[in-house]
Amino acid sequence: MFDVIIIGGGAAGFFTAIQIAEQNSDLKIAILERGKTVLAKVKVSGGGRCNVTHAEFNPSDLVLNYPRGEKELLGPFHTFCTGDTMAFFEERGVPLKIEEDGRIFPESDSSQSIIDCFISETERLGIKVMKLCPVSNVSYADKDNPDIGFVVETPKKEFKAKSVVLATGSNPKIWNMLEGLGHTIVPPVPSLFTFNIKDDRISAIPGVSTTARVTVFASKNNATKLSSKISTNVSKKPLLEAEGPLLITHWGMSGPAILKLSAWGATLLHAKNYQFTIQVNWLPDMVPGAVLDYLYSVKETDPKKTILRTKILDIPRRLWVNLVKASDIDETVKWAGATKTQLQNLVDQLTEGEFSVNGKSTFKEEFVTAGGIDLKEVNFKTYESKVAKNLFFAGEIINVDAITGGFNFQNAWTGGYIAAQAISKL
Repeated sequence: MFDVIIIGGGAAGFFTAIQIAEQNSDLKIAILERGKTVLAKVKVSGGGRCNVTHAEFNPSDLVLNYPRGEKELLGPFHTFCTGDTMAFFEERGVPLKIEEDGRIFPESDSSQSIIDCFISETERLGIKVMKLCPVSNVSYADKDNPDIGFVVETPKKEFKAKSVVLATGSNPKIWNMLEGLGHTIVPPVPSLFTFNIKDDRISAIPGVSTTARVTVFASKNNATKLSSKISTNVSKKPLLEAEGPLLITHWGMSGPAILKLSAWGATLLHAKNYQFTIQVNWLPDMVPGAVLDYLYSVKETDPKKTILRTKILDIPRRLWVNLVKASDIDETVKWAGATKTQLQNLVDQLTEGEFSVNGKSTFKEEFVTAGGIDLKEVNFKTYESKVAKNLFFAGEIINVDAITGGFNFQNAWTGGYIAAQAISKL
């Protein structure tokens, strides 16, 4: 008999267990992990460095990085936020560092530092960790009296516990089990992914990176805006829009701008079967009219130079060459000989180039899913189920997900801490 059983030996499960034990040392706690190793996702996260959180310390700004969960997480982040996460690890001998883009990693640049911290803490606090222990069902020992506790079924044996924490991430079997307990599950779809694009303008220049604005347009006035800067000549309404670094890859496009778009558009793009068209503005700080005026000024000041070899704008040279060629301007054309149509074509390629997306690819080791337990069925003051008493949640099992950068881990730490607060007082 345990006081608390935590199902899921990942980041959220370990953090929750440690917090419960710290807040109430009298409780008997167990972690059940279905695999032969624990913290597997932590090990590969952040390219093996583990991006534990992000240097955004204001809860009101932090929640803006969550396409699903923005409203619900505001209160929890006021209870446990980025600074609390940093203090947790540093107090346990894991110094952290903030990188230029705001991501926070262990100074060791190794996820093993985080894994070692969690394992040593569970050993110190007497938390029992059981591997190769998949859970087939969770039910009340007495349906008429939930306070008696749960029966947790595994192939090895049955366990009993007064409280259960589900920290299994995106696990369809667990979601099916929760539906049996009366919960509503929002259908899961991939959240963080890159775009597969075959196009001569980018096919031969993988590794090129620049800042861009990427837009998916809609016919209806239902725009989701991720940037405050919108080109004034756009007559169509943007359904999705993101601005930031864009990386050209062997298979298409990646980088923060694409990943933001994939996160906010997870459900929409899934419905399109990942077949859609994007518009890319490679000069997000300029409107098309201003670009055209600038090209005409270059035509007057440098008439004898060839357009292809003149890099007049702040975009990578290889990209400039490809966009010039796509504008029906060959390598011999000089600025003086450029026609009005050619210059307008170049403006269109620079500010309104359309690319066909045909499929997606997983972003590195970021296995993030939109979907899960309906947020209306979670009490965010305690992370307890509103449907099943003494059943708690932590991490991605609920319908919360974030863009890349340490935000998904912060959701796990916050949920685990608040659930532990509630459980330790039962």
